[in-house]
Amino acid sequence: MFKKVAPYIGEYKKYTVWAVICMTLGIIFNVLPYFFLYQIIDPLTRGETISSSFILVRVGIIAGCEILFAVLYTQGLSFSHYSAYHTLKNLRVSLQRKLEKQPLGNIKDLGTGRIKKVFTDDIDQIELLLAHAIPEGIANIAIPILILILMFVADWRLGLLSIPPLIIGMLAMGMMMKSGLSKMNAYYASASKMNNTIIEYVNGMEVVKVFNKDGESYKRFGEVVRDYRDFTLDWYKVCWPWMAIYAAVLPCLALLILPFGSLMVIGDTISLSRLVLVLCMSFAVGPSVLKALNFAGKFPQLDYKISELEKMMSHPPLKEGSSGFTGANRDVSFNDVHFAYDEKEVIQGVSLSLKQGTTTALVGESGSGKSTLAKLLVHYYDLSSGSISIGGQDITDMTLEALNDQVAFVSQEQFLFNTSLYENILIGRPDASREQVMEAAERAQCKEFLDRLPSGIETMAGDGGKQLSGGERQRISLARALLKDAPIIVLDEATAFMDPENEEKMNAAIDEIIKNKTVLVIAHRLSTIKNADSICVMKDGKCIAADTHDALLTTCPEYKKLWDASVSASNWRIKEVSKND
Repeated sequence: MFKKVAPYIGEYKKYTVWAVICMTLGIIFNVLPYFFLYQIIDPLTRGETISSSFILVRVGIIAGCEILFAVLYTQGLSFSHYSAYHTLKNLRVSLQRKLEKQPLGNIKDLGTGRIKKVFTDDIDQIELLLAHAIPEGIANIAIPILILILMFVADWRLGLLSIPPLIIGMLAMGMMMKSGLSKMNAYYASASKMNNTIIEYVNGMEVVKVFNKDGESYKRFGEVVRDYRDFTLDWYKVCWPWMAIYAAVLPCLALLILPFGSLMVIGDTISLSRLVLVLCMSFAVGPSVLKALNFAGKFPQLDYKISELEKMMSHPPLKEGSSGFTGANRDVSFNDVHFAYDEKEVIQGVSLSLKQGTTTALVGESGSGKSTLAKLLVHYYDLSSGSISIGGQDITDMTLEALNDQVAFVSQEQFLFNTSLYENILIGRPDASREQVMEAAERAQCKEFLDRLPSGIETMAGDGGKQLSGGERQRISLARALLKDAPIIVLDEATAFMDPENEEKMNAAIDEIIKNKTVLVIAHRLSTIKNADSICVMKDGKCIAADTHDALLTTCPEYKKLWDASVSASNWRIKEVSKND
């Protein structure tokens, strides 16, 4: 039952054990008042006179028992929460380590909404199960078993009369759990779908408003919310009858004891005081059993939730070696590279060589595989077949850290952390001096906008860098790459957000940094890469030609078509409409 959670409890298991012990002792002290109450009632049933001091002592003991119950139960909860939150920490760390080993492409495919839900919402829900269901469930089932044994010792016949309500209640609980488990997968799938749709609805609010799609978007939003409501109600409708049965029967162990015990007293086969004792004990059993069985229904959820979390991170980890970089040089070779995404092959047998110190450009229509091929060099994904090597060393033979030291990747969408711009640039090389960071920022043409900011380079970037424009974010990311000074540079539309005034400066800065580097560049504006040493034309995941700009214009019709379209686009202007038109 606890096999899924056991690996994550680790050294904190002892705190869970102490929690069970404290809560068990607390429940014992919560049950003891029934016996002291019996000591007051028993003489009265025999017509005996008892002193007020006798009663006051028992009342004092009962009050003391309740205080001890509160202290011990609170201490037990303290232990259980200490263990639970450390277990959640271990679970999060374990998932984080698995996440780090996942291909970066797969992480992006999961989406920030789903990952956020896993690491916060889903794991937080497990806290209730760990901090309460396990320790309280065990404690609340242990005491009733002990009391039932004492009831049989007091009178085995009355003990037997307490069993039928327990059997009926537990059978009802079992039927409820069986029925509930059959709908659990559908319920959680519906909840997950609703969560993802809500995140999509909120994130896409701007598009919804701009294109007047409120009705259509809200209709989908409403449908998933109603589906979740229907699944939830269906689940409860199946469980409600059984819940009503066990909730009504389990607290009433005296259901048979009272009438049949009374007949036994009338028939002089048992004393009234013995019946009162067993009745008092029966009152202590019901609530504890009911609480324990309520927690029992939570245990399948615990295994289910952890299984689902592990399943989400179950993708095979990225292939990674254990050695550093040992290549002879910084030549990059793509050797018969194949890569499939969702069973669709998007890179088909690409072989390409990038000589050290040269610039190679990838061009092609959207969806031709340019960005995917570039991302394979920085190990976003594992290849389906073939290999990529640097200086003759396969990139899967070196550690990810060693590969990252060799390659700097600048894409059109770069994430900035909500720290200062200085710290965002420093990520490129954490041991760099302030002078080196400032030099990288200046070479990346950041000085112009940094001077306008109130705190300069110490200005906070905001969530995801929202305090900056797209072009400014890109220049910060370029400064980060400059500071890293890796021998191989991948530029994926690195000037995509540049305005005309700054694009020339950026291109000059890029020309400066790529000197003596092995460069792989992707650009839709072909004018920016016509001077590349080699241009690879991609189509349908294949490299159909690779040569210089001038050679391709005469030998590759596909490149000629792309070039003509690029020239036409650069000359495009909005037509001035006269008043007479």
